[in-house]
Amino acid sequence: MDGLSLIIPCYNEGKIIRDSINEILKIFNILKYKWEIIFVDDGSTDGTVNFIKELLNSFPNMKLITHEKNLGRGKTVQDGILSASYNIVGYLDIDLEVHARYIPCMISEIENGIDIAVGYRFLKVTLNNLHRFILSRGYNLLIKKLLKVNLNDTESGFKFFNKSNILPILSKMKYTGWFWDTEIMVLAYKKGLKIVEVPVLFIKRKDKKSSVRIIRDTFFYFKNLVTFWKELRLDKYD
Repeated sequence: MDGLSLIIPCYNEGKIIRDSINEILKIFNILKYKWEIIFVDDGSTDGTVNFIKELLNSFPNMKLITHEKNLGRGKTVQDGILSASYNIVGYLDIDLEVHARYIPCMISEIENGIDIAVGYRFLKVTLNNLHRFILSRGYNLLIKKLLKVNLNDTESGFKFFNKSNILPILSKMKYTGWFWDTEIMVLAYKKGLKIVEVPVLFIKRKDKKSSVRIIRDTFFYFKNLVTFWKELRLDKYD
């Protein structure tokens, strides 16, 4: 079926989800394209699920998957992809720090034969976000050098896929948390899938507390990266 399945991973998004969904629907109203929204709630403890259930009453092309406990970003997105009705399937972060206005561009890339379209994030660097900029660029440089992958932003939370072509990659996935993004991009690259990185503007929200913990998450990212590198060298993904 021709259309778009948009996955929205949710974890305690009650304060922002209403406004963000309204922005997404504005884009869908001008798309003139079949669509569905798949909410995957990863064990929220606030009012996120209740709001989503209200939406389901008004929009038959929205559905909800719930995790009783928090299973991680990767598991959340992967469950959404597997339940998608359409072959063009994507996900975005509900805070819309990369805005939904880029969705039509991503659809166009997949329709034109690309397997994965990724939002390559650009942001205005300030003293407040300089540390994040340095860590992000350093991490992606390490991926390029260590894993021999020519990609600029594997961690972007704005990715769209040709579902048919990505399913063989999903069957090999091992990570369920944030490292899932690195894993899927590197495996897809090494399998020769067609990947395009689309420049997008990243605007950091000041009204939302980030779930990222710099020291803790940096440690786990690099630990997972080294383990992943060893697994690739030992052909454990073949």
